[in-house]
Amino acid sequence: MADAPRALNRRSFLVTSGLAVGTAAAVTGVPGTALAASPAARRGAGTLPSDPFTLGIASGDPDPDGFVLWTRLALNPHADDGLGGMPAKNFRVEWQVSSDEHFRRIDRKGAVTARAEAAHSVHVELNGLRPGRDYWYRFKVENHVSPVGLTRTAPRSDSFGPALAMAFVSCSQYEHGYFTAYRRLAEEHPDLILHLGDYQYEYKKGVYTVPGGNVRDHDGPETVTLANYRQRHAQYKADPDLQAAHAVAPWLVVFDDHEVENNWARDVPEAGSDTPDTADFLKRRAAAFQAYYENMPLRRSSVPSGPDIQIYRRIKWGRLANFHMLDTRQFRDDQACGDGTKVCPEANNPDRTITGAEQEKWLIDGFRRSTARWDVIGQQVFFAQRDADAGPLKKTSQDAWDGYVASRDRITKGFVDAHVRNPVVLTGDVHAHWASDLKLNYDDPASKPVGSELICSSITSGGDGADSNPADHPYLKINSHLRFYNNQRGYVITRIDKQQLKADFKTLATVRTHDAPASTKATFVVQDRVPGLKQTYLRPYAAPKTFAAKSDEQIIQDTINAEDGRP
Repeated sequence: MADAPRALNRRSFLVTSGLAVGTAAAVTGVPGTALAASPAARRGAGTLPSDPFTLGIASGDPDPDGFVLWTRLALNPHADDGLGGMPAKNFRVEWQVSSDEHFRRIDRKGAVTARAEAAHSVHVELNGLRPGRDYWYRFKVENHVSPVGLTRTAPRSDSFGPALAMAFVSCSQYEHGYFTAYRRLAEEHPDLILHLGDYQYEYKKGVYTVPGGNVRDHDGPETVTLANYRQRHAQYKADPDLQAAHAVAPWLVVFDDHEVENNWARDVPEAGSDTPDTADFLKRRAAAFQAYYENMPLRRSSVPSGPDIQIYRRIKWGRLANFHMLDTRQFRDDQACGDGTKVCPEANNPDRTITGAEQEKWLIDGFRRSTARWDVIGQQVFFAQRDADAGPLKKTSQDAWDGYVASRDRITKGFVDAHVRNPVVLTGDVHAHWASDLKLNYDDPASKPVGSELICSSITSGGDGADSNPADHPYLKINSHLRFYNNQRGYVITRIDKQQLKADFKTLATVRTHDAPASTKATFVVQDRVPGLKQTYLRPYAAPKTFAAKSDEQIIQDTINAEDGRP
């Protein structure tokens, strides 16, 4: 069966839906398409006095015959108990999926229970749909109807399908700015969105601040309990710009540190943690993972078991791409020499791992079995070497793959030895755009590229940042494989086809006000079977020369401070 054409292009959907939480009338106004009222609602026995879909809707983890649909009921997202102001009872939630935007034809429908003990979250794991298709979906409880979401199944396993518009994002600190970048991303009408971690931040109001002051505040204390994490997720999910991005495409999500606590590693909390003991930290981790699952469009395979969750997984986009989504927190050795950027010989210990042995084997086995045109590794922290010392010493971030050199070498050698056709690493975490060639030996300038790394800036974390000429950054002078840097907020959107992967680095001038426009700062291309990056566009920097009157050492320290992710 050939891939079917889309019934409605995504830009049309964005215009007609408005990407806003709709009223029941707006959703059910097409004759003959309304979701039926429940018997209780028909008898006037509804118990929900206002819209319970304040957290929006989402979809995720697509495969050729289905995807996951998500929503969570909440009358008051800011409720201190984390339960969204909902009655302490279960609710029957109806759902519909249609290949027609007006729901004249219903492809699948059903009902599921939103349980009080799961914070009234809903996960519908669908199969039996047609590959390579757009689908619209919606929910209903009592007489309330959700906004409409747009999602998509992956192409058939034996088909390349059309070019894939894939975007990736990370690091959205609610207090540091407005989530305008999410809305600008939604307006790009991508087919697939990857979130690479730090979806939410754990700090209480005003602890983690940016120059000029925070533009809005967190609810509640630092997140430690299940109620805390549920409340924080609800506050973020209630943001209309974030809801806009969730409503237009399926997401693939993985967490980094702030979904639990800054710089945690395996069962080791951050130094100075509110939960310094291992047992207390594992209780905190269990609470964080429970809330994370409740608020993300994840499959049943990711239901947490106490402090453990299965988040690394592989999603295949036909023959075009494999997405290997990693977990670089739950199985890593603790950061060597403590957190931070420093000289640390222990980082070279061959026994150190950032993935754990089981996940590493799973990833390398996936490389060996791959027949995809592109193998994309979606993960959290900087992969390529980034040396901050211009002299003979090696000064690197111990929270990134630089703190786990042998682990990085095994993964790199794994995709080289497996003859992976086009390996590309996608990264978040560092609150700035970067681009890098990957090498087997970063200390040899003559070593040829064996892959590419694209690093997205933050949605808001770190505040506005500043524009600059990337050639002026000393990191790029010290590390010849680093190709690009920009410290404004934004996202990366890619177009992947059989011939190339094209990446546009999008930036916003400010996140301190609503509705800033996004523009392309730089464009890089990876050509099929040509390892390494080719820059095809660079917008002239608009701001005064940011690095003027600063030493290279000051610029590097400013960069380290900006991406540190803690007060």
